Amino acid sequence: MLKQFLRKLPRKSQRSDSLDSAGTDSGDRASNSESDDGVQCTNFGNKISSRLRVVKRVSSAVFPASIMAGSEAVEPNLAFNDVSNPQRPNLFISKLNLCCEVSNSSDPDKTTAEQDLKRQTLVELVDFVSSGSAKFNESAIAALCKMCAINLFRVFPPKYRSNNSGGEVDDEEPVFDPCWSNLQLVYDLLLRFIGYSSLDVKVAKKYMDHSFILRLLDLFESEDPRERDCLKTILHGIYGKFTVHRPFVRKAVSNIIYTFVYETERHNGIAELLEIFGSIISGFALPLKEEHKMFLCQALIPLHKPKSVGAYHQQLTYCVVQFVDKDPKLANSVITGLLKYWPVTNSQKELMFISELEEILEMTSMADFQKIMVPLFRRIACCLNSFHYQVAERAHMLWNNERILNLIRHHRQVIFPLIFPALERNSQNHWNQTVLNLTKNTRKMLFEMDEELTLACERKLEEEISQLNEAAEKRKLTWERLEIAAGVKPAAANIIPPVKPTACPVAC
Repeated sequence: MLKQFLRKLPRKSQRSDSLDSAGTDSGDRASNSESDDGVQCTNFGNKISSRLRVVKRVSSAVFPASIMAGSEAVEPNLAFNDVSNPQRPNLFISKLNLCCEVSNSSDPDKTTAEQDLKRQTLVELVDFVSSGSAKFNESAIAALCKMCAINLFRVFPPKYRSNNSGGEVDDEEPVFDPCWSNLQLVYDLLLRFIGYSSLDVKVAKKYMDHSFILRLLDLFESEDPRERDCLKTILHGIYGKFTVHRPFVRKAVSNIIYTFVYETERHNGIAELLEIFGSIISGFALPLKEEHKMFLCQALIPLHKPKSVGAYHQQLTYCVVQFVDKDPKLANSVITGLLKYWPVTNSQKELMFISELEEILEMTSMADFQKIMVPLFRRIACCLNSFHYQVAERAHMLWNNERILNLIRHHRQVIFPLIFPALERNSQNHWNQTVLNLTKNTRKMLFEMDEELTLACERKLEEEISQLNEAAEKRKLTWERLEIAAGVKPAAANIIPPVKPTACPVAC
């Protein structure tokens, strides 16, 4: 009688979406039910096992695994328009999980089919995110970051980093990655994800952490310029979106540059990294932090030293000019660094240095110019005397810059005596007619600027030449007396000719 009464009572509702409560209910029923309920228990147990398999399959594709607990799996081959709005986040995750699969190259036909399916799925994901209807919960963010990590993060083979020219820039064609068609879609998806307006940065930063950024920076070693260009845009987006990661990004890029300058002198992505930093520097607040000044002195200025500077000099110049524009007092440090790393035997590199020097001098104050004008114009005098006609021409062109000409005019008492001997040597010895014409024009400008000072420099130069000739004559007579005393007849070949204008005081 009591059993019949208890059976009529309503049983506790089973929560199929909670695995813990389902397991508890099944355990209670297993201990309290009679033999005629055995079939129901078996069916319910099968349902739990099926549910566990679904959850395990979905959660294994994201990190951490506990995030996906309780999510419903959706067939990844379905289109987003074929499912309801509540199911779209789960379909989004299912498609991301499908793209995490790595093809097996043992079966070419199967690999091609898998790659086509993967590409089509990536196109659908990009279109879905581009539509603006995507909603990134934590599970979706984790799944997308893992999919990007699996497809993008890789170690390049040694041949990617080999450089037989020892770091010099060559005209070899760039290497293009054969898997770029799929990589481009993954990069496009990641870029749209970072730029998504409603993205929860606080959640996303847990998965786009320091480790993720470091692996992303490693990809700048790629020889494919298309990949480096995508990485440049993505890293710039991360820097702008995740403000908490900005100090780490600056430090990580600095470490890459330090390794390049002081150890390897081999890296494919220095130009792209400097291009990113150019926009970062323009946003620095004033006054500049010591951290930023150290980056200029310890990273950017030493970047002028490697042989491959031509590959990234345009971006490097932009960064340096941005610093000087922010704080003109840094011009002194920059010019001193340029003189320290000035090329001696590389004429093309010397041309780049002169162009950069001109841009910096345009922003240099009078007070800072006074500190470095003597060593600076000694170096410019050597460039005026260069036998490489392009270097000599470029050095003469500095006089066409009104700002530099104004600096010279205000300090002509110091600069004219340094420059005039170089002009005199050019007018007598240089082989190139264009350089001779430029030298003539420069001397004319000096006369127009201060005729009396120019004539004084000319007289002083003549006196120096005369003194050198007298010293040479004395040495000749001394050697002749020594030879006579030693009983050796003086040879005509030992006669020393008159001295011409003095050589360049700085090694060119």
